[in-house]
Amino acid sequence: MVILAATVALAAGCASEEAKPQAKPGGRSFTVAAAGDVLIHPELVEQAARDAEETGEGQAGLDFGPLLAGVKPVISKADLAICHLETPVGKPEGPFQGYPEFLVPPQILTALKDVGYDTCSTASNHTFDHGLKAVRRTLDAMDKAGLGHAGSARTPKEAEQINIRDVNGVKVAHLSYSWESFLNPTPEKERWAFNRSSLEKIKREEGRARKAGAEVVIASVHWGLEHYNEPSVPQLNLAQRITEETGVDLVIGHHAHVVQPIQKVNGTWVAYSLGNQVARHSSPTGLTEEGVIGWFEFRETTEGGWDVAARYRTTLVDIPPLVEPGEEVPEGAVADHRLVDVQDRIDHPDGLSEGRLARYRLAADRTRGFLYNRGAPGGDGLKPLSLDE
Repeated sequence: MVILAATVALAAGCASEEAKPQAKPGGRSFTVAAAGDVLIHPELVEQAARDAEETGEGQAGLDFGPLLAGVKPVISKADLAICHLETPVGKPEGPFQGYPEFLVPPQILTALKDVGYDTCSTASNHTFDHGLKAVRRTLDAMDKAGLGHAGSARTPKEAEQINIRDVNGVKVAHLSYSWESFLNPTPEKERWAFNRSSLEKIKREEGRARKAGAEVVIASVHWGLEHYNEPSVPQLNLAQRITEETGVDLVIGHHAHVVQPIQKVNGTWVAYSLGNQVARHSSPTGLTEEGVIGWFEFRETTEGGWDVAARYRTTLVDIPPLVEPGEEVPEGAVADHRLVDVQDRIDHPDGLSEGRLARYRLAADRTRGFLYNRGAPGGDGLKPLSLDE
């Protein structure tokens, strides 16, 4: 009986190894970096104004470069970097608005491009905060900045187009979907301008992407419940159906504003929520400042498909303490809003106070726990990203 069990186990192990996709010798490969919500609250606009005074750069008195600079070594290293633009943009000189009807500076787009982002999802519950005019202004500004986009459209004809990019000789399509705001729903006559979350729509657009030559399809989905570190039942159900009923190769989630697990579902990686890439909520919780850059390595297999390995890099938005005019920032505290690479700060702690170093360690430990909460470290193989890889 023992010999039989051992034989069965060995056979199962061999079968499992044989079933694992094998990299194609000399095959194509590419990397994807994806991050969570870019949500520019008024405090970040004020920071960009202070930074512009210091740097003398930016446009119309705003420079978002220093805010985002901390993630440039990671984002710029990817072959394809995808961000999520949560809100419409206004004119460079303003006026700007925060929650609940956002209108943010277009200067953030230049900064996103400068740190290495190539394209962004634009379908969110804030897409239509200021109507079709703002949607068109946003996409015009993204074109000017050199950023691709998926999820919203200026015309019915553009709504039929698929965002397909050549990445290391591989045609990669990026799709984007969201639930719709109850505050500013899309007018019936303009429903073509916004991609609503729908399995049938995802199926149709994936099919159209494949017909247009896409070899890899990535779907960004705005879903779930805000401030919950576990995916909701509707998230789990939709992830199950996408990975069962479509050929989508990677699912990137956002909207929760906190980190949720990354998990393989039916052999496909699903990042339920990568948290905030950059935001400054009116009542920071600690969790809303923590985010993750998902890193996905695609390798062509001998079977003609793709083997995808998943890595991650923890980020944190440093928030300075509130001080009265003329007061000094407490010793050891940060002086400015900054998006930082947490592991880089831990690896290079020179000049950091023990309190700041402890904060970075907390972010690293806590996000790791959330990411792994659905079993990804085991056979799925989710690991931290080393920039030396």
